[in-house]
Amino acid sequence: MLCKVRSLGLQGIWGYEVTAECDLAGGLPNFDIVGLPDTAVKEARERVRAAIKNRGYAFPVGRITVNLAPANRRKSGTVYDLPILVGILTAAGQLDWSDPDCAFVGELSLSGTLRPVVGMLPMALAAREAGIRRLFVPADSAPEATLAQGLTVYPVETVGQLADHLSGRAPIAPAPVWQGEGETLPLPDFAEVRGQEPVKRVLEIAAAGGHNVLLVGPPGSGKSMLARRMPSILPPMTQKEALEATRIHSVMGLTSKDHPLLTQRPFRAPHHTISPGGLAGGGSPYPRPGEISLAHQGVLFLDELPEFHKDVIEVLRQPMEDGVVTVVRSAAVETYPSRFQLLCAMNPCKCGWYGHPSGRCRCSPLQVKKYLSKLSGPLLDRIDLFAEVPALEFADLADRTPGESSAAIRARVERARQIQQERYGPQGPACNAHMGQAELRQYCALDAESQALMEGAYEHMGLTARSYDRLLRVARTIADLEGSEPLRPEHLAEAIQYRESDYFPA
Repeated sequence: MLCKVRSLGLQGIWGYEVTAECDLAGGLPNFDIVGLPDTAVKEARERVRAAIKNRGYAFPVGRITVNLAPANRRKSGTVYDLPILVGILTAAGQLDWSDPDCAFVGELSLSGTLRPVVGMLPMALAAREAGIRRLFVPADSAPEATLAQGLTVYPVETVGQLADHLSGRAPIAPAPVWQGEGETLPLPDFAEVRGQEPVKRVLEIAAAGGHNVLLVGPPGSGKSMLARRMPSILPPMTQKEALEATRIHSVMGLTSKDHPLLTQRPFRAPHHTISPGGLAGGGSPYPRPGEISLAHQGVLFLDELPEFHKDVIEVLRQPMEDGVVTVVRSAAVETYPSRFQLLCAMNPCKCGWYGHPSGRCRCSPLQVKKYLSKLSGPLLDRIDLFAEVPALEFADLADRTPGESSAAIRARVERARQIQQERYGPQGPACNAHMGQAELRQYCALDAESQALMEGAYEHMGLTARSYDRLLRVARTIADLEGSEPLRPEHLAEAIQYRESDYFPA
């Protein structure tokens, strides 16, 4: 007897429909799974066999063939355990049900209980697009599946519970749509930071416009402390942005039943020993997202930037421009979103004390130059804001007056972002940093005085066409923070000021 059961698979960060075709025939006992399964899928034979027996059902004696269609796409993971079990029991006559609008996803334990699976959100979204109306998933994966909406999600704990539901003996109550979108985790506050008001201003501009930042300063000046408070002033994600970011975290197993949806922008801070594949994505045979994709819609923080291997740093260049990264391997080609905000911190030299008033720097001019040369011109050209973080004075440390809170800064950032959303509309750029040439011409027009100022800066600083556009975007953000519609010379002058650096001449 043949039985077809709808299920779902995962390729990259996208789900797709899979049909488990289960055929029982006479002959010597055998159990085969075909359809390009990987090792984890092939091992489903033993999990399914043990789950059927340990739940009191009779495992069919004969030749069992399971085909996972489409057979030309590689299948990986443990999500096919449940549909294979349902197909075998139905083909054997031990389950009696018929519903072409339902699908099954789940990993089985040997006792017949269901374990959560990774990538539940993209599979649920694919189910909705495929016209599936009822989805049976492990109970711990149900909150994430409900985020797709438009589906009735049934949380299944055991095989016996599912059998009782399908037979009509004890229906399973559908899982309610997860309602935790408004919950937020506590974040470090800018009020805890002593001094460094100019640097706080730079980070406020970066948050308001989505710009890239490089912080340069001696050890202990507060670079990392400031950077790790960046998430506290970022605007909240829209529902679309949250689903995009959660999709990536889901396939990496970084979601849970208590926190199935990202409610705050990601903040990723990989160690400087990371490989190019770890940053951009990779793996064999199936590429997986890297840190720059996990930082999608959020911040990628690279502390001690020159300590990263040069090949790793250069990986950033193309994704910073395009907002996507394509990973090519022999078995697959995957494209992942990577619209992140780059935030970097570094010392001015190897020992860290170059330019410090104490004069304790031990580096020669040649060593300083060699250290700074680890960062290529094309990468620096993609940085919007350079901020020098000076060593703190004793008076700043002794002052117990709290600084401006993150809530106050965030309020200004959100007002600026609201202006940008109204300006560009739902189909336009998400923020000023993503403006294209058409938006630059329309919203960054310069008057005669500003044109003269920009011409002088272009010639004096040796700007490129890319850095010219980035200057205009930063000036547009400064104007938005002030609530000004036209770009004025003072907005442009402040943007030029943040483009100049004693360590990296423009």
